[in-house]
Amino acid sequence: MPEDTTTPSARQVELLEAAYRYALTHGLADLSLRPLAAAIGSSPRVLIFLFGSKDGLVRALLARARADELALLDRFEAAERSEPIGLARAVEEVWAWLAAPEHRPLLRLWAEAYARSLVEPDGAWGGFARRTVEDWLDALAACQPPAERNGEAGATRRTLALAVLRGALLDLLATDDEPRATAAVRVHLAHLGA
Repeated sequence: MPEDTTTPSARQVELLEAAYRYALTHGLADLSLRPLAAAIGSSPRVLIFLFGSKDGLVRALLARARADELALLDRFEAAERSEPIGLARAVEEVWAWLAAPEHRPLLRLWAEAYARSLVEPDGAWGGFARRTVEDWLDALAACQPPAERNGEAGATRRTLALAVLRGALLDLLATDDEPRATAAVRVHLAHLGA
């Protein structure tokens, strides 16, 4: 699917941000334009006009959520540091951010979009899970020293690190048991540091 390169209007940006705040609270699974429009001070017709369709709006909301995810990942890019911080420290810093209660709305939205993209690969959700895996693996690779990053073992280590982070995150979102999930991540960190 080609990316839309047109510059959005101020009203479109304003409504997208309002819809994004709504989605963080209410999710996207059962998104209905009428309640959304009422909640954000618009109308379904305006939303369709600005985003083309309900799927267009969902795609815009997913892109907006991905922008927040990429902003997080940018914090861990090695370019900001004199040298890569290493996979263990990256996992530790990422987990601290993921486990913070104030990030739960974004992470619930991420989990919903991730799951929907697996069961609806051709719809508005299509490709979201694959892109997020690639984004995270790229960010973790940037944290690895070049000798580790460029080898098969380095790719395997960051894939395992991502799997542990994602699994612990899903468990945290399901149970709210942060101490248990953090303990599991710490066990993995000990293996990474060994």
